[in-house]
Amino acid sequence: MDGIREDVLRRAEACLLGGAIGDALGATTEFMTPSEIRERYGVHRKVIGGGWLKLRAGKVTDDTEMSLCIARAILLAGRWDLLQVATQFVSWMRSKPLDIGATCRRGIRDYMLFGRTEQPESEWDAGNGAAMRVGPVSLFTLGDDELLQKHVVEQARLTHNNPLSDAACITAGRMIQLAILGHSKNRLYEQARELFRAFPQFRFDPYDGQASGYVVHTLRTVFHFFFTTRSFEDCLVGVVNQGGDADTTGSIAGLIAGAFYGPEEIPSSWTRKLDPAVQQEIISSAGRLVRLSPLGENIVRPDSNQA
Repeated sequence: MDGIREDVLRRAEACLLGGAIGDALGATTEFMTPSEIRERYGVHRKVIGGGWLKLRAGKVTDDTEMSLCIARAILLAGRWDLLQVATQFVSWMRSKPLDIGATCRRGIRDYMLFGRTEQPESEWDAGNGAAMRVGPVSLFTLGDDELLQKHVVEQARLTHNNPLSDAACITAGRMIQLAILGHSKNRLYEQARELFRAFPQFRFDPYDGQASGYVVHTLRTVFHFFFTTRSFEDCLVGVVNQGGDADTTGSIAGLIAGAFYGPEEIPSSWTRKLDPAVQQEIISSAGRLVRLSPLGENIVRPDSNQA
């Protein structure tokens, strides 16, 4: 059993690492069309930076930065603290990040000015800016679906309040947890199918190639490439070569695929390129988040002598 328990920690780390790598890989092709990508790169499959933000190779965007804000908030408090999450978002925004979505900016400003921790429900809030942040919450709530649902929606509604966004956050979080615990791809598909039953617009077969920031397009792209490929690399390459909101589709695909395939399947050439500070924070945070989770007391440390 010890090996299985240690594998949970390794998959948790691969989840957050995969999300950051998907972000860095996709930032290059963000807002491009598939034909533009083919013309410029052939098949984009290297962490080279650039893109509309002109990033250095391995730098990440708001997807990973906001996720790490949530991880910091949980670890600073030692528990779930929505005000601490909001405060971390404020500090991040004040640091003048290279990129911040309009919906996220509005929500953070509303917290700064009015102390508002939940946006009013809006049909215009069905973007993917909340779903991209579910990684740390999924690790922290591992083993308790009720807590997962509660906390992923709470963090979402700081900036996005829409039924499609809520459902996407919950489904992505559940798929991450199932993957971390070693479930099959068929079991993850059953979880996606629950989403289709409630919101048929998330069905991805046939896949229409749309990969915009609309959360339905985002998850359809993630599902298509996760369920039709057989490796972390092929999944991520397929996703980011769709262009559109490629940093976010890449990040969410990386969270799920990283948790499913584990660290051994993440190409070392990608890991070596990732911003060292980001990589170090992920390595430091992932296991600590899992150990704070409802399953945490059952996770055996890699150096444990327990039989």
